[in-house]
Amino acid sequence: MPAEKSQSTLPPQHQERQPGQENEMQPPPASFAKDYVGSGRLQGQVALITGGDSGIGRATAIAFAKEGADVAIAFLEECDDASQTRQAIEACGRRAIAIAVDLGDEAACRQTVERVVNELGRLDVLVNNAAEQHPQDSIADITAEQLERTFRTNVFAMFFCTKAALPYLKAGARIVNTASVTAYLGSPHLLDYSATKGAIVSFTRSLALQLVNKGIRVNAVAPGPIWTPLIPSSFSAGEVEKFGANTPFERPGQPDEVAPSFVFLASDASSYITGQVVHPNGGRIVNG
Repeated sequence: MPAEKSQSTLPPQHQERQPGQENEMQPPPASFAKDYVGSGRLQGQVALITGGDSGIGRATAIAFAKEGADVAIAFLEECDDASQTRQAIEACGRRAIAIAVDLGDEAACRQTVERVVNELGRLDVLVNNAAEQHPQDSIADITAEQLERTFRTNVFAMFFCTKAALPYLKAGARIVNTASVTAYLGSPHLLDYSATKGAIVSFTRSLALQLVNKGIRVNAVAPGPIWTPLIPSSFSAGEVEKFGANTPFERPGQPDEVAPSFVFLASDASSYITGQVVHPNGGRIVNG
């Protein structure tokens, strides 16, 4: 792996609590899809996006709305961020609902999907995006509690939401999962998180094979270093200051730069693609 570059990319900052608040970040992430121009690729469809209150989830939700979709977002407890995202979706002329929920609980995932279908009438696209990470210098520092929590949020919730959604997904539906560049490059300080993202890649490939005969496509997006609330709530101020410097672009990406990958995989533009991973990662070659 290339040595980390020393230049600053962001002002040093830190938030004490995950998943983090977007409205406390400086500079604010570009996550409102302001320059995104829709072309009706999701017209009349309904999408559920987990972790949709901020960051990549927010940018994707608003881009979907601009493509003509009604959007439900699921989030943990970031009510202010979720409210802003819901308002932005509605400003696009689409229906929106925001659901506060712990997706690590299977019954809660089932209830979330049922609410989406009951209130919005159908479900065409599921985006499994919610995640958390907790850096540790050594495997010895990763407790059983942290390991289970990371897998429950990042992997179990993906299984639970997909399982709950399948009875409502008809031929032509799409599932898009959020993986990470760490699934391919590894990360010495994010051992359990990287393991979950590797699991998501395998889950995506296997589920795609299982559902292809039902006409349901399953793909994933593996972002690189993206400026989202998870970053200042995970890393020290000094680490945040250099975030993304070791990419070929020498900067972190913005959520708005990742959302088009989700739109592509959620639309008929990717009709001959399933079981694959798109890599908006700032130029890293991962051969995956």
